[in-house]
Amino acid sequence: MALYRPALSRNVVKAIVLVCLADSLVGLSYGSLAIAEGFPLWVPMALSTMVLAGASEFMFIGIVAGGGSPLMAAAAGLLVNARHLPFGIAVKDLVGRKAASWLGCHIMNDESVVFGISQTHQAQRVAAYWFCGLGIALCWPLSVLAGASIGQLIPDTRVIGLDAVFPAILIALIFSALQKRRVAIPAAVGAVIALATVPFVPAGMPILFSLSGLFAWRHRQ
Repeated sequence: MALYRPALSRNVVKAIVLVCLADSLVGLSYGSLAIAEGFPLWVPMALSTMVLAGASEFMFIGIVAGGGSPLMAAAAGLLVNARHLPFGIAVKDLVGRKAASWLGCHIMNDESVVFGISQTHQAQRVAAYWFCGLGIALCWPLSVLAGASIGQLIPDTRVIGLDAVFPAILIALIFSALQKRRVAIPAAVGAVIALATVPFVPAGMPILFSLSGLFAWRHRQ
């Protein structure tokens, strides 16, 4: 990763390193939660290396642990990751060409995209994208492995509140956006729909139904 440092300012490099460390803390909670929920080690490790998308991975183990089918959990994860379609368009010049583009697409995530497109010059955009993407691709699985090791020593993660870590993280991420009506209204409608359908549909389905809240703002228009 030192290859990419000369094109980046010291502040950008520092910010990327801090983001990787923050993601590692989330990975610790994910790994420990997955093991405590009864998943074998290979499941969170496979997801962390092949999926490499924290929100989808948390959702998958949450739905399956709650009694939902793996297929439903995978479908929910794919919907969450649908944002990668516009991401791919935004970073099409950053992921590389030919064989390198496969790795470049795999390390595409929220953080690498943000750092990549926010730089001024093309060389800096490429450097930031790859530095952040590779950093997270390395830190995330390692932190999940460390968290899984910790999870084996904790008899019940709910005692210390690890089961609430992911919802708390999501709320923190979207809290500032909820101050905008065009975000708050669909989110509130989706939450109400999800809660209303919980008693009547299998685990995982309320999340899919909640996506209908996206039409709330359009309806108001």
